[in-house]
Amino acid sequence: MWFFARDPVRDFPFEISPELPEGGPPGPWVLHRGRKKATGSPVSIFVYDVKPGVEEQTQVAKAAFKRLKTLRHPNILAYIDGLETDRCLHIVTEAVTPLGAYLKARAEAGDLRELELSWGLHQIVKALSFLVNDCSLIHNNVCMAAVFVDRAGEWKLGGLDYMYSAQGSGGGPPCKGIPELEQYDPPELADGSGRAVREKWSADMWRLGCLIWEVFNGPLPRAAALRNPGKIPKSLVPHYCELVGANPKVRPNPARFLQNCRAPGGFMNNRFVETNLFLEEIQIKEPAEKQKFFQELSKSLDSFPEDFCRHKVLPQLLTAFEFGNAGAVVLTPLFKVGKFLGAEEYQQKIIPVVVKMFSSTDRAMRIRLLQQMEQFIQYLDEPTVNTQIFPHVVHGFLDTNPAIREQTVKSMLLLAPKLNETNLNVELMKHFARLQAKDEQGPIRCNTTVCLGKIGSYLSASTRHRVLTSAFSRATKDPFAPSRVAGVLGFAATHNLYSMNDCAHKILPVLCSLTVDPERSVRDQAFKAIRSFLSKLESVSEDPTQLAEAEKDVHAASSPGMGGAAASWAGWAVTGVSSLTSKLIRAHPTAAPAETNVPQRPVPEGHWETQEESKDAEEDSTAADRWDDEDWGSLEQEAESVLAQQDNWSTGGQASWAGQTSNPGHKSQESDWSSWEAEDAWEQGWQEPSPPEPPPEGTRLASEYNWGGPEPSDKGDPFAALSVRREAGAQPRRDSWGDDNWEGLEAESRQAKAELARKKREERRREMEAKRAEKKTAKGPMKLGTRKLD
Repeated sequence: MWFFARDPVRDFPFEISPELPEGGPPGPWVLHRGRKKATGSPVSIFVYDVKPGVEEQTQVAKAAFKRLKTLRHPNILAYIDGLETDRCLHIVTEAVTPLGAYLKARAEAGDLRELELSWGLHQIVKALSFLVNDCSLIHNNVCMAAVFVDRAGEWKLGGLDYMYSAQGSGGGPPCKGIPELEQYDPPELADGSGRAVREKWSADMWRLGCLIWEVFNGPLPRAAALRNPGKIPKSLVPHYCELVGANPKVRPNPARFLQNCRAPGGFMNNRFVETNLFLEEIQIKEPAEKQKFFQELSKSLDSFPEDFCRHKVLPQLLTAFEFGNAGAVVLTPLFKVGKFLGAEEYQQKIIPVVVKMFSSTDRAMRIRLLQQMEQFIQYLDEPTVNTQIFPHVVHGFLDTNPAIREQTVKSMLLLAPKLNETNLNVELMKHFARLQAKDEQGPIRCNTTVCLGKIGSYLSASTRHRVLTSAFSRATKDPFAPSRVAGVLGFAATHNLYSMNDCAHKILPVLCSLTVDPERSVRDQAFKAIRSFLSKLESVSEDPTQLAEAEKDVHAASSPGMGGAAASWAGWAVTGVSSLTSKLIRAHPTAAPAETNVPQRPVPEGHWETQEESKDAEEDSTAADRWDDEDWGSLEQEAESVLAQQDNWSTGGQASWAGQTSNPGHKSQESDWSSWEAEDAWEQGWQEPSPPEPPPEGTRLASEYNWGGPEPSDKGDPFAALSVRREAGAQPRRDSWGDDNWEGLEAESRQAKAELARKKREERRREMEAKRAEKKTAKGPMKLGTRKLD
């Protein structure tokens, strides 16, 4: 029977890549790229081929094999596995690149920064300090070829071939026999003068000076070149000169050299080095220190190398979230680092963490996720959004914190394209209906209208027909002025989704009612919308063949491309309203003051579902095809102009404005919406508002104020006459429009109100006199010798 010896190289669990070797340290070692057969993970393999006649060199290679296998330090090349046979030596380490090749590639790409070099040199000096001070070993081979860089940009010290003990055990330094390495020897060894090296680290610190020179100036041509610092930074030059001094006594210990360079103003005293040092000790840091570190980390990531962020910062962020209870503070730097990842790597590392975060009850984490959703929404697939994210997000609509409700509404702009039929057309619309009708924050109601206009093209045809017109009509009855503007612009964003019949019977009547709105901005938008819709109707009237083209999207299936005007409208939606809403909510946690600072409009009770028979002025209008050509301005500017006229949002401000802006016949918001149920029955139609009440004394009409102009104008408001309210019980005039005397009606009304005010003052005066008389009678006659104290 024949027996065949197994080949140890073939059975080795690592294999060498067929690519060309990357080189290696000067000597017999050759560096190859490789991978682990079982997992395919990349490694580096140093190969030494045993040849006859070079026994001394083989012994040096075997000594390097043993040293690297037994030495463990974060800044020394990490040993993974090895193979020793009669024909070769294999050393498997972490995947690394020679420092010379790394610096050349970074310089050609224009990405090499002093921050990287400062931390890299810090690591090499720290490795030398470990060898000299802790292990009493002399490296004896510090140079550019003995340093390697891993995928995170960390510098590792290798080239342990010529290492020897500083205590004299095991003989003296081994013979190198390589001319390229002899130029790094210090002068006290090269000139043969016999000067003793007083400190065990002196020779290695000289070679460290040679390495610093090569890092900034390229390969060292000769030892005499060390006299010229060249491109070495000025903050490092004094310490470099100590290293290459001819007197070995003045060369500092590696630990002291680090201390000098870390002093204020030193080369290694920067944010990048501090961040790395913190990450190395993060496991023993206090929770408060970790929180502060992660909060400040995001500001520095832009200046850090990309490889460092991906391979060193990201694992620490994931570990801190998974096991360290870091919470929401890791989100901002996590998503910032995520920008450096590819789509596949993002799916593997970031998305599982994001999905887990959405199930958290921590409000700070939820609101930060919503605020930064734009950074990761593209990596979320539809099943994940509908089953694992949307069910948690919708809880934000019911949150008591207005900021979370606002961010939840705005996040729907990004989630809507990925929602399924049920979540989008049923669940989301129920929440939107409740928010627009019952939310106490006017800006949130405004944002709901904005969001609905943006996502209108994603809704099904039946949902669009049932919801959009009613929702935007409701917005035009909102007491918050920006909400009314949003209602008009909401029609604009979805103008192609309405039939000509709806435009004429449902939308234009509502727009016409807005032409007498107390707010100038609302009137301006309404007039523009009217002109646009009339132009659209007129074009179809002149050429009926255009009807099919104009209504092609009315019954079409949901499609993101249908919202022609919505794309340009989205920028206004996000920037204008959201910043205003955040400002209002942060400054004023309740909306009651906000509601009293704007003119009150009667808001009918009901739901988004309207009856086909009721075609009165309870619904809004949209814009025509030329809407995008108009300059609609910024809603934020319009809302700011309203807010600028208000003294403040405090209670004191309410008292002064309540009497000025409250209109007769206008109910409070809560009373208008009190009959709404949480289920939002879609079948119920609009109800008629209660009849108007007579105004209290001293009430001024909304048209009597300067609502946006810098100076009060002497010219009367053209809507003043139309804003006069009839007294309770007064019968409307039945004369023809040609016989109506509008000026007389206005004078008569004002005279009646003046007479009513005079009567009230007289009645009040009599009441006060009666109270005084009653008070005197109750006291009775004064006794002798008593003193009157009142």
